Amino acid sequence: MHFDVIWNLSSTGRQFKKDCDFVHAVAEEVIDKRRDALNKQDSTKSSSYTDFLDILLKARDEVGQGLTKLEIRNEVDTFLFEGHDTTASALSWILYSLAEHPECQQKCQTEIDEILAGRETDDLEWSDLSHLEYLTMCIKEGMRLHAPVPGITRDTTQDFDLGDRVAPKGTQVIVNIWVLNHMENIWGPDHMKFKPDRFSKENIDQIEHFQYVPFSAGPRNCIGQIFAMNEEKVVLTKLLRK
Repeated sequence: MHFDVIWNLSSTGRQFKKDCDFVHAVAEEVIDKRRDALNKQDSTKSSSYTDFLDILLKARDEVGQGLTKLEIRNEVDTFLFEGHDTTASALSWILYSLAEHPECQQKCQTEIDEILAGRETDDLEWSDLSHLEYLTMCIKEGMRLHAPVPGITRDTTQDFDLGDRVAPKGTQVIVNIWVLNHMENIWGPDHMKFKPDRFSKENIDQIEHFQYVPFSAGPRNCIGQIFAMNEEKVVLTKLLRK
């Protein structure tokens, strides 16, 4: 099954292609509808908001070239996937860790209650998200401990020096994020414990840039991480408020 020719001829491979075609069709339908809406929009009027897809459709490089339809579809596919799979997994495990540590859960509830005090609804404003400091620490620690994306692969675009050997250009490298998040020489002997204080203001500056990569790294993955974390904050706020 490793070889595409055999894989494509198998029943599993054919079903895989059918499923991929369906997902791509959904993404392309969303893109086409939004592009048509933008084209029909009166240029003298500004939209009340600009979402992620608008940014992709309007993006231009220094010579005025925009993203191709395939490039936009790839981005949309990423967000369709992250929006239901990794986010749901992260939420479930964060709730599990909070259930195991009621003192952390209580701190989250207190923080949320203080922010929403006196309001008629439990709906968060965009400006509230940055004030959920302890909840953010719990989310980060939950994703470190349980790694919603346990591993990624990367292809080297040039010869890569690994110290004792060199990975030639075109080598596929597997990065085990779960292991990275549990290396004792980085996180300490208590790396299997849920400790949100690892990400406190006092400790966050001591974490190296590539020491903590719950959703990998790079522009697309960093944007995805921001979207996912904000979604998790909203959902957890509603659940913990109850």
